[in-house]
Amino acid sequence: MTILGLESSCDETSVSILQDGKILSNIISSQDFHVKYGGVVPELSSRAHLQMIAPLFKQALSEADIKKEDLDLISATAGPGLIGALLVGLNFGKALAYSLNKPFVSVNHIEGHIYSGFLMDDKPEFPYLSLAVSGGHTLLLLVEDDLNITKLGSTIDDAAGEAFDKVAKMIGLGYPGGPKVEEYSERGNPNAVKFPVAKLKTEYDFSFSGLKTAVLRYIQKEYQNAENIPEGDKPDIAASFQDAVVRALEKNVEKAIQNYDAKSLSLVGGVAANKAIRKKFSELAKKYDKKLVIPDIEFCGDNAAMIAYRASILYENNIISDLTANAYAALPKDIFKVL
Repeated sequence: MTILGLESSCDETSVSILQDGKILSNIISSQDFHVKYGGVVPELSSRAHLQMIAPLFKQALSEADIKKEDLDLISATAGPGLIGALLVGLNFGKALAYSLNKPFVSVNHIEGHIYSGFLMDDKPEFPYLSLAVSGGHTLLLLVEDDLNITKLGSTIDDAAGEAFDKVAKMIGLGYPGGPKVEEYSERGNPNAVKFPVAKLKTEYDFSFSGLKTAVLRYIQKEYQNAENIPEGDKPDIAASFQDAVVRALEKNVEKAIQNYDAKSLSLVGGVAANKAIRKKFSELAKKYDKKLVIPDIEFCGDNAAMIAYRASILYENNIISDLTANAYAALPKDIFKVL
């Protein structure tokens, strides 16, 4: 089966073609111009998707060495994400499916990430624990099989990636924050400032707003504002903040490992590209003798290959969308089972 995947939930336009599980093409176009605005501008993002999606589709067909008529299944991200951006990929996919008289599957973006480990040669084994960390979501999940996912915990406020972006701005590192904080952290002392990890009543939930506030208060106390922070102090602040995020993620994941008989551990989402977090997960997997699957960097961020793969599994289980499928900004509350 030859499957087309389309991803346009935020600021990456991506088109991918999978054939019997093999990636024939996976093209990702990032909207780097958002840097000058300090964050993603939704309207500009939508316009860029409109400009890029058709050329990328043609490029993907060319790289895969197939014609559009050879496609057996069309899939696209329906959400969560920026509505205007989502509509570009979703409507392109629905129109293409209609014109070719091919089946169409709309895919939840987060599910794409959760199962992105299956794009690797060494795949997760069910049941597995998955930590999905991105700019918009921080979720700890027990993935029982292809269709059953139980949500153990999520963030009650900021997502981990969002906290990275906001703290980077506080320190004066610019946007995008995640890579900047990681870069500075490599030169800093993670023990320079002991920022707190939130203690919540719920066992597996996360909170990063308090950590973000603690960084702000530290900057105000020591320097008054970001403009007064010496360049030489920024690595220590970045490293200390990153260490607190890693400790928060580690704490809940380790509890879940102890309480659930999972065969594998998987780290997915854009923040999964962070070296310190990857290193900590590797240590956890080794400590508890769990198989660890972290997608290659290309598949940590938003990409259409994970959408095409997830669509293939849904299609195999007779889950097919009609052409009235809608885009949605937020994660549906009923998508995962809850403890």
